[in-house]
Amino acid sequence: MRGIQLPLSQTQKVRLQKALEKLESISSKVNSAASVIIADSIPVNHEDGVLKGHGTIDLNGEVVATICGVVERVNKLVYVRALRSRYKPEVGDIVIGRVVEVAQKRWRLDINFNQDAVLMLSSMNMPDGVQRRRTALDELNMRCIFEENDVVCAEVRGFQHDGLHLQARSRKYGKLNRGQLLKVPPYLVKRQKQHFHHLEEFGIDLILGCNGFIWVGEHIEAKDDMVEDQVSQSDPQVLLPNKNCLSLEEQEKNYTILETRKYICRAANAVRVLSMLGFNITLEIIKGIIDLSISMNLDIHEMLGSDFCVLVAEKEVERRSSNKKKR
Repeated sequence: MRGIQLPLSQTQKVRLQKALEKLESISSKVNSAASVIIADSIPVNHEDGVLKGHGTIDLNGEVVATICGVVERVNKLVYVRALRSRYKPEVGDIVIGRVVEVAQKRWRLDINFNQDAVLMLSSMNMPDGVQRRRTALDELNMRCIFEENDVVCAEVRGFQHDGLHLQARSRKYGKLNRGQLLKVPPYLVKRQKQHFHHLEEFGIDLILGCNGFIWVGEHIEAKDDMVEDQVSQSDPQVLLPNKNCLSLEEQEKNYTILETRKYICRAANAVRVLSMLGFNITLEIIKGIIDLSISMNLDIHEMLGSDFCVLVAEKEVERRSSNKKKR
């Protein structure tokens, strides 16, 4: 059952097996023409000038798949997109990373790729909000912006000679605080038009990183420009306050109320359940799991129980079946 590691009873195993079989039948009917396994022939209608891309090979005049996946076509290019694969960055991807090194004029981030990504100081939106050239003073104060182990949201800018480069030139990017960082297989997070979500009814933010890092945290309003200007004018030497020098009043402002923390944990457990079951992670499904756990009056830790995971799988069958009927 997809290598699902859950302590299931015999009844739960039967229920989960039935749910997964129904899901496979629904998906196979939708993608029957596009899904291929190893050694399957890919019909190209004998077109001239067909380009064979990743996951294909020319065998006796036929295009044959070398991996399991979904056939994709871009003009004359035919390739197979693997169902399960490592994260492959594309320009414009929203990613979440953890700072592993503060180097000269750059930060190095772990983004679940086969190499660390680079965020240049020049590609970073400065805390004072002023668009200007970066100075030697800015370079000295880099640790006031990001330091090791900080969680940062950024956008893939492209590949350079020294590796993958990121950019964070917008207020929606930057350091993430007061929340949980989750790691899931990257293939479970599909590229969408919107990866930043605000769950207003729960007071939390959800960021679905294309690299498999997901952030669930308290919703934080944008900072007031007037306050930032006063900070930058008062002391240009200090870009951000030191964590160890916060007063009690400032610490209270940064305190997350208990109700919001509970919703953060519920959303995080919803993501964990979807990851265990191998389902695609979307805003709609996460909200559905949160509402289901609340309606059943479950404690937060009970969401990771076997019975609830089986119930989520059965609800997913109902959801996909209803979506199919609407079409």
